[in-house]
Amino acid sequence: MAKIAMLGSGFIGRFYADSLQGQRSRDKIVSIYSRREESAKKFAEDYNVAHWTTEMEAAVSQPDVEVVCISLPNNLHEAAVNLCCKHKKAVICTKPLGRNAQEAKRMLEAVEKAGIFHGYLEDLVYTPKFSKALQSVQAGALGRILWAKSRETHPGPHSEWFWDKEQAGGGCILDLGCHCVEIARSFIGKDIKPVEVMCWADTQVKPIDAEDHAIGLVKYENGAIGQFEVSWTFRGGLDLRDEVMGTEGTIWLNSFLRTGFDMFTTGKGADYVAEKAESNSGWLFPVGDELNELGYNHMFTDMFNAMENNTPARETFYDGYVVNAILDAAYKSAATKQWEPVQLDIWRGLEGVSKTKTLTDYNDQYYLVKEEMTHFGAKKLILKDKVTGSIIERTE
Repeated sequence: MAKIAMLGSGFIGRFYADSLQGQRSRDKIVSIYSRREESAKKFAEDYNVAHWTTEMEAAVSQPDVEVVCISLPNNLHEAAVNLCCKHKKAVICTKPLGRNAQEAKRMLEAVEKAGIFHGYLEDLVYTPKFSKALQSVQAGALGRILWAKSRETHPGPHSEWFWDKEQAGGGCILDLGCHCVEIARSFIGKDIKPVEVMCWADTQVKPIDAEDHAIGLVKYENGAIGQFEVSWTFRGGLDLRDEVMGTEGTIWLNSFLRTGFDMFTTGKGADYVAEKAESNSGWLFPVGDELNELGYNHMFTDMFNAMENNTPARETFYDGYVVNAILDAAYKSAATKQWEPVQLDIWRGLEGVSKTKTLTDYNDQYYLVKEEMTHFGAKKLILKDKVTGSIIERTE
């Protein structure tokens, strides 16, 4: 049984607690820290936590605490990580790791210097649909990955600190783009270096200083493109969709808004439907098992199995650092309106990967561009001459 100190008693802390202590889990939260006494007490009561405190170090330093779970606002992550290093406690941290890459780098270097376990709680790369899709991609079912797109949009986050640019570090790019970047990066290959980013961002609806809508392209060293679409202005609930295109196939994933569970109600007796649902009447799309569908159960299983086996988790602080570096480039690009390089002081993947060129021989004279069967029963070939480069069409 893992004995856990939870730092943060808000929305994500409760999602984590529901997963950690649900379904007869053997893991147990033994200490809860919250900045507000009433929140700490309520969390302790709801989840049967023996120790509560409004002093962060008091929670981390509890003698029976083995692992610290950080579910705090972004501006408090680094201080919490440093306390874990001081007291030599394993640490798992919610996304994004830092408000920027330099913050994330300091946290990565701190945990590695302290020699403690570190895990990056990026739940959306643990969802059942994503995991199955990734297995197919890694098995070669889609061939060489050319393009991976991830979209997360909703009406905006729940807590007030998200809307404060200083506390959060940014707007929807940092809040949602961290998910999308890591999803695309996983499909393309986490050992493939991201090299530059082009991003558009704007504040279209919300009365805030940060961006509420953004679209970005991330170019990888092997020529693949990652794309993210994020928004706090989308009406209609939480929309999570991914697309992957390769030389041999395509995958489309719809993880949340269309669940296969459709319900109509006038609203009588209705309450909570799903995360960020905007209505509890009309046609609704409930989620059968939110914790499972959003990947929390699988994520914590991976984290604790890795701790027990003394191996790295699938997602570590290093992954969080790389994501932060990509998002830093996105913010810079949104300001300059140009492609901006990804600055990675620490890179542990492949180097010098060239763009793969796929040329299919048709015969000694031609490359095959395309082959198709027409509606009138003939086979059409598009061919390129190997010497002259001219394109011809041939019907058989």
